[in-house]
Amino acid sequence: MLNRRQFIQMGAMGLSLPQWISLGAQAAPTRHGSSGGGFGKAKSCIVLFAWGGISHIDTWDPKPEASREIRGEFNPIRTSVPGIHIGEHLPRLAQRIHQVALVRSVTHQAPSHRSAAYWNLTGQAPPNLVGNWPATRLDHPCLGSLTMAALESAGDPRWAHSLLPSSVCLPYPMADGGRANGQDGGFLGLKHDPVIVHPRSGADYKGVSPHSSPLELELPPGLEPARIHRLRDLTLALERARGGGGTLETDAYVRARDKAYDMVLNPAVRDAYSLDREPARLREAYGHHVCGQSVMMARRLSEAGIPMVTVYCSAGDLNGSVGDHFDTHGDNFNRLKNAMLPPLDQASAALLDDLEQRGTLGETLVCWLTEFGRTPKINGAAGRDHYPNCYSVAFAGGGVRGGQVYGASDRIGAEPAESGCGPEDLHATIFQSLGIDPGTTIHAMDGRPFPLCAGKALALF
Repeated sequence: MLNRRQFIQMGAMGLSLPQWISLGAQAAPTRHGSSGGGFGKAKSCIVLFAWGGISHIDTWDPKPEASREIRGEFNPIRTSVPGIHIGEHLPRLAQRIHQVALVRSVTHQAPSHRSAAYWNLTGQAPPNLVGNWPATRLDHPCLGSLTMAALESAGDPRWAHSLLPSSVCLPYPMADGGRANGQDGGFLGLKHDPVIVHPRSGADYKGVSPHSSPLELELPPGLEPARIHRLRDLTLALERARGGGGTLETDAYVRARDKAYDMVLNPAVRDAYSLDREPARLREAYGHHVCGQSVMMARRLSEAGIPMVTVYCSAGDLNGSVGDHFDTHGDNFNRLKNAMLPPLDQASAALLDDLEQRGTLGETLVCWLTEFGRTPKINGAAGRDHYPNCYSVAFAGGGVRGGQVYGASDRIGAEPAESGCGPEDLHATIFQSLGIDPGTTIHAMDGRPFPLCAGKALALF
């Protein structure tokens, strides 16, 4: 959180705020000649990430014909599309499946949270499949940072927005035995780090949530905008006097500070982060919980021109599998039906309705992602364990043809039975919708070239 003391320090010293918030430049995608369907339909993307690993069998891919130790306690329910059924504790989404494309055949080989999240967030296989490793600038960039870099290299003015970041994450970073890898700009540097925002929702997930504080953009009493402008001018004069310029990280730091000034001083920017601008009816529709309020803010930021917004729809820290998240090794069914699925279902349905009523669903890609699924067989603690062999995700809007199922799992949800795909293919699908060629080359801070994505877009459009 940026409190008043820290803001005053920023104004006086000119170098404190970017330690709290790093904003990157934004530019626009150029169409690289892709002929795939849905190319460039989306202006922005909202990712809803179920941190902890959501059970595919209990949500998107029920197995009612399997034995009880596989199918579990939940029943499948009909949806708005005949022949498609999902878990009973997603009733609102069930009535909107005509807008949603289900993908039931995702697979990879990383069984730990951090390695699996890395694969899904970066689109790249992790350097360590089973254990943790320190997050460093050698890591691959996250989806938001990759999008930011691709748009910047394209230079399309339709995507340029001088006052807002290109990528935002809500409501706090993910952690499991330390901050999870693959959530920042990695080898792209500080310039491409997403901003982390926590809405003032009046609620938090249960469990440890590092770095979870609201972003305060209102000036403290007695500190007028004119004074901040004078402090900014003084800082710039001092930098010019000592020569200015420097390393890539120094330059990124200065840009971040300038962006932060803009966020605090520009009323339009502050409004983009203010949920108070939303009608009470709409706030109620999303839900008065941190999931709903974060998703509603994601819609506001997307609408304001931010190309990539990611909402981590669970507690920031898995906290030994205790708390409000999808790591349900124990008491899977009670935790899902009482704590986790109702807020996700409510917020997701409200987002689809909100976008449709505004006429922007077709130009906003919505993705439901996670790091892996859960074991088909229920364990002795009435839970399901980590399972990367097969899991489900979903897409809506942004040119996606709703009411379809892509791929299939086998009879117990253990392996893909049809059209298996990986996290890199999910990334390629997102880039396709955003009008970004997955074959685009990006460059690390030291100039090394890297492919944006090695996957192939799924035929969802």
